[in-house]
Amino acid sequence: MGDRGTETVVVTGASTGLGLALARRLLGSSYRLVLTARASSLARFAAEGIGEGERVHVRALDVTSAAERAALIDEIDARWGGVDVLVNNAGVMYRAVLEHLTHDEMVEQLEVNYLGPVDLIRRALPAMRARRAGRIINVSSVGGMMAMPTMAAYSASKFALEGATESLYYETRPWGIKVSLVQPGFVHSDAYQLVHLTSESQHSVDDVREAYHAHYEHMAPFIARLMRLSRATPERVAKVIERTMRRRRPPLRVPATFDAHLFAALRRLLPRGFYHWLLYRNLPRVKTWGQLGP
Repeated sequence: MGDRGTETVVVTGASTGLGLALARRLLGSSYRLVLTARASSLARFAAEGIGEGERVHVRALDVTSAAERAALIDEIDARWGGVDVLVNNAGVMYRAVLEHLTHDEMVEQLEVNYLGPVDLIRRALPAMRARRAGRIINVSSVGGMMAMPTMAAYSASKFALEGATESLYYETRPWGIKVSLVQPGFVHSDAYQLVHLTSESQHSVDDVREAYHAHYEHMAPFIARLMRLSRATPERVAKVIERTMRRRRPPLRVPATFDAHLFAALRRLLPRGFYHWLLYRNLPRVKTWGQLGP
């Protein structure tokens, strides 16, 4: 086994947004940081003043690549005796109604947000079990609590991540491994501008006669407005993640923003039928939806 003098923290998707905010927050800590991003994004670390050092290590990782996932964990096992804290943060969002998703597009969404993170966990677990310690933090979303129109694949990936993480919480507890889901809601950032449109959803956005055009036309500015109005920032969510990393007994689910707490309470307290009726009635200009197309 490698050097166990310092705890090794892996943060995926660390070159932008929440991952970058967490990386900055942990730079002055006693942790050994392994910060990952796609090879095409590695230059962002240098642009942000983050470089290789005794306790900071930058690695290329495409979370959809089995070979790169294996190489990363194998290196950490060999050099430092395994991952102590794994923060699965990397993610992507397709904006499309279910009818506008191909099989390959759905698989790609699941590869990034679910299958890749779960495989990293699977590879990190043997070393954690051997020393009967470790922490796994999966970054979920309110999209893992509730589904919204035009976000079917994204919610499916986050629902899957939440279900697997809940199973993992019970499975690994006998070895002292702590497992948590951090659930951000709407965060004040430009992240929603980086969503991916499928070929069919792009066509629907561009064609006012297309059946789902109103869904896209009204949902995009609605969500963008909620993000602009949010007081939550990547830095505040990063603080929640760091606090979860350090808690002696972290909970399974950690709502990270006010709206995440609110949606969790609504799901818990309201009758399910009324809950869904209320959310539907509050969708933007929903009465105009379905007026075009067959």
